[in-house]
Order: sequence, then C-alpha cells, then structure tokens
Amino acid sequence: MTKLSDREWMVLGELWESGGATLSGLTQALYEDTGWNRNTVLTYLTRMEAKGLVSIDKEGYPRLYRAALSREDCRAQARDSFLQHVYQGATGDLVAAFLKEKPISAQERDELRRLLDEMEV
Repeated sequence: MTKLSDREWMVLGELWESGGATLSGLTQALYEDTGWNRNTVLTYLTRMEAKGLVSIDKEGYPRLYRAALSREDCRAQARDSFLQHVYQGATGDLVAAFLKEKPISAQERDELRRLLDEMEV
C-alpha cells in the first residue's frame, strides 16, 4: 500500500464513517471541509480505486463507493512508515519521545505497563 495523502484520508474517513456512500452523498459529506464539487470527488474516487483504496459497486445505480481497506490497516501502515522513516524502526525511541513530550494519565500508564508485561519486555 502506498502512503495516503491527507485528502485520501479524508475520503476514506467519510467512507469508514458511513459504511459506503454514493457519489452525491460523499460529495455532500466532504463539501463543507473541502469545497470539492462532484467532479473532484469522482476524480479522487477513480484514482483511489486504481490504487486499491476504494471499491466501487458498479452493479447498482447509483454506484456505491466503499473503503477497500480497514481503518486499522491504514493506521498500521502509517505507523510503520512513520516509525521506519523518522525513528529507523526503533519503537522504543518513538514511544520514549512521545512520553517525554506529552504526559499520559495514570490510567494510560497502567495500560502501557500491562501491555509491556504481556510482551515480557
């Protein structure tokens, strides 16, 4: 999977939230944040289908557009890409940087400890 652009994240976000949408429905959902017209949304959908990001039900009318990948699969790919490019795959360095810059709650700290214990780190 290729790295998603901010605009592709927006389109997929709407498709994940809705579970699938028509071109008109997706255009309406995206318009307030993007100002995109129907043709612009269709162009994105067509390009995203070619990349394997969107599936199009061409049987019915109007056509129904759905995300071809799960939100979690896309998040995992983005995390891995970030980890490799910014931290050269050093997960501990990434976690330490986040923890130094943004404090976590006691509940989050307990959850992190539990996860580390499960991993026997």
